[in-house]
Amino acid sequence: MIEIGAIVWGVTDINRAVSFWCEALSYRLLEEPSEDWAKIGPIEGDGIQLSLKQITSPKARRHHMDLFTDQMEAEVARLLELGASRVEWEYEPGADYTVLADPDGNRFCVVQK
Repeated sequence: MIEIGAIVWGVTDINRAVSFWCEALSYRLLEEPSEDWAKIGPIEGDGIQLSLKQITSPKARRHHMDLFTDQMEAEVARLLELGASRVEWEYEPGADYTVLADPDGNRFCVVQK
């Protein structure tokens, strides 16, 4: 099974974005943010995580979905069969995600829970 686990939102100022989106959505920080990444989610109940990623280029892709799964490799294979394609990407050591593109070229990540 695969589900939308997070929307990743490109921002220029992490702290400002955390303040704005937490107030706007009644969200809270889910863990201590780093200088270029923060995760927020509902204060109460369930909801989709909003991940805030600092971008440094105006041409950077600002938004994408993270799809969470317990079976990343199987889901990646299934999505490739459905028409997704792999995206050339520099993965950090131990990366728990794979970057793909839908048939229109929109990027998304498949993330191992």
